[in-house]
Amino acid sequence: MANISIIRSSRPAGAPAETRLPTDELYFDLIELLFFAYRDFVGDPDEVLAKLGFGRAHHRVLHFVNRNPGIKVADLLDILKITKQSLGRVLKQLIDEGYVVQREGAQDRRQRLLHVTSAGEALALKLAGLQTERVARVLNELGPGGRDAARRFLAGMIDDNDRDQVLRLIANADRARAHGKGS
Repeated sequence: MANISIIRSSRPAGAPAETRLPTDELYFDLIELLFFAYRDFVGDPDEVLAKLGFGRAHHRVLHFVNRNPGIKVADLLDILKITKQSLGRVLKQLIDEGYVVQREGAQDRRQRLLHVTSAGEALALKLAGLQTERVARVLNELGPGGRDAARRFLAGMIDDNDRDQVLRLIANADRARAHGKGS
């Protein structure tokens, strides 16, 4: 009978074996909880989006454009890790329906900078509100320190090579909104 070594890793599947952490069990309970949590986390926004003829890709674009006014299309592609073609279809629909506008860069007119319209901001905030209600309920149940523990866990789930960039993106969006530079 073959000896199968089970591994747990925060690294991509192709990472060298020495960077993987061996364990004697698979975390099916946590894996399944993540699947179900994600299903329900996006479920409420999905219902709102479906009524508008939008899907999860529209939600992600709207979220990041709202949080990062003036974001370059190239930077949005990098954040979402999708193809230009996939983004183009979703972005065209959001622009055509009046939720996002695209402007030329002030210094480089070839840049395409994205901003939400007032309708786009209202929709993005409505969707974020639905998700915040779910998160807030759970954090209240966890008590003091719950938010910090959740942030550490979720940040730890991000690939090491992306984590610092993601945390900077979040911090920059938070700072901009706190200083009134948001849309």
